[in-house]
Amino acid sequence: MSKKNKIKNFVKKKNLNPMNNRKKVGIILFATSIGLFFLFAFRLTYIVAVGKVAGVSLPEKTADLYQGSSVVKAKRGAILDRNGDVIAEDATSYSVYAILSETYLGEENKKLYAQKKDFQTLAEILDRNTELTKDEVLKYLNSGVNEDGTVKFQVEFGTKGKNISLETRQKIEDELKQNKVSGLYFEGHPARIYPNGVFASHFIGYTDSADAKDDSKGLVGKMGLEESYNDILKGQDGKIDYEKDVYGNPLPGTVANEKKAVDGKDIYTTIDSRIQSQLESLLDPVVEEYKPEDMTAMLMKADTGEILAMSQRPSYNPETKEGLGKDTVWRNILVEDKFEPGSTMKLFTAAAAMQEGKFSPNTTFNYPVGGYKLDDRTVNDHDFGAVGPLTFRQAISWSSNVGMLTLEQAMDPTGQVWKSYLEKFGFGKSTNSGLAGESAGELPEDNWVDLAMSSFGQAISVTNFQMMQAYTAIANDGSMTKPQYISKIVDKNTGEEKVTQTEKVGQPIITPQAASDIRTYMIDTVEDPNYGIAYDVYKVPGYHVAAKTGTAQITGENGYMAGLTDYTYSVVEMVPAEKPEYILYLTMKKPQTYTREALAKIANPLMKVVMDSMDSDSNEVVEPAK
Repeated sequence: MSKKNKIKNFVKKKNLNPMNNRKKVGIILFATSIGLFFLFAFRLTYIVAVGKVAGVSLPEKTADLYQGSSVVKAKRGAILDRNGDVIAEDATSYSVYAILSETYLGEENKKLYAQKKDFQTLAEILDRNTELTKDEVLKYLNSGVNEDGTVKFQVEFGTKGKNISLETRQKIEDELKQNKVSGLYFEGHPARIYPNGVFASHFIGYTDSADAKDDSKGLVGKMGLEESYNDILKGQDGKIDYEKDVYGNPLPGTVANEKKAVDGKDIYTTIDSRIQSQLESLLDPVVEEYKPEDMTAMLMKADTGEILAMSQRPSYNPETKEGLGKDTVWRNILVEDKFEPGSTMKLFTAAAAMQEGKFSPNTTFNYPVGGYKLDDRTVNDHDFGAVGPLTFRQAISWSSNVGMLTLEQAMDPTGQVWKSYLEKFGFGKSTNSGLAGESAGELPEDNWVDLAMSSFGQAISVTNFQMMQAYTAIANDGSMTKPQYISKIVDKNTGEEKVTQTEKVGQPIITPQAASDIRTYMIDTVEDPNYGIAYDVYKVPGYHVAAKTGTAQITGENGYMAGLTDYTYSVVEMVPAEKPEYILYLTMKKPQTYTREALAKIANPLMKVVMDSMDSDSNEVVEPAK
């Protein structure tokens, strides 16, 4: 049988004619439609009842479509001096933009967008108040209108439309109201201003964007107070919830929820801006003349430990960031750098010997021929004994290494007694300043040679803060006071004030008589024409100055450096010597040239200003020293 006949027989057998086929297809389609209807009805009922699709909450998605929120930035706390003068404070710069979308309407459908008929007026307003020209504004505005008549939601005005001050913003908004036009709006950007420029910069620190790509993340502290007290200064951001249209734009007047921002706390430092400014202006010409590797300066009230001024060189401008770069000293040298102090350590050696009953001011000691032998080391004075026999009082003013070694060995040949005094004076441990990166310094190795060397400031490393803390024991008749740099912290939100109290950290280390005697012998350093190593160099008109200078060798890769000026030069002053009000400590590391007057060019004029200021504030007549 042929294929054609086989097909005909199959069709006849199955009754497959067009009419029957249409009936069967109709039945199938009807049944399928009924099934799909019930399936969709069930699914819809489930979605309505449960409110989720594939695990996604429909109410939440709806809220996302028509509800929005924005962060309200907290104002960063200010940093101020002891008198309330601003050192660092928050500011906001603005960028201007224009909204062109006709969907941006207010209450009663008020037009809040920039209308084309007002472009000329808007351009004139920005021309008067910003760096933008009228033609530039019109170009930006017209670029937001497409050829088909549709518009972009908003346009911005490039770099010239940024960095607008609050005052300028207010002027623009006032002119908009006067001309009865709308469409220009502002976006705030966090900023921090430091009105004094280079001003205790490593101590104060600076701020930078928390996220370089997103200004809304706010500022974060870098270095100094800005970093160490960032959590106190930054505050807590707030939040506003509002309704938005289908385009995602806020609907005016629809704020539903508001969580207020909590501004950061203000920090009042102990810095006196008048004195700090004077210090900064004195440092620069000295740095220019002597070109040291670095310099430090710190002025402190003796009885309270309050730091009135402190700075270092090189430095930088925290607002413009000038001075920050690959060659920048990214450290607060005053707390982070440890160094051998040299002869300024001799004050503590003499004080300890007095306390141990081993110091007789008028007793003469012998200068060994060829120097003082310490095992495999030989120690000499700066003049190799040329001045002749010295008393122990003269050993202080003449800065005799041999004299200090003799006293240290008289206390205890093993060095352990002297080591106990180093620990009492706070060396080898942090002052707990609260500033980032503070070093604890290093005590001498526990052998009699290194301990003996530390009696004149070698084989021991210290920080500026440690030295200043230890000096207070001599200035305050034996009572040691911790350096303080915060006067109080003020919470503007509650009015609460946290005032820093004077903190005694060693009382007494030496007797009042020993401290008084040390200060008296320090006067010889600048007033004794025969045995004063800094005779007639450091002076404050009307006052006796208790001073001690230092010239410390610097350790290099192969031991102590041997260059002509490879030293850390220093001086400590206490004024007035009889009952010190102030302690000043200056250091200069590895200058290209050096003269004995180098540090006096800072100390003398600074202390004159300080003492004149004290006299003026107290309105007391001070009798000149005789």
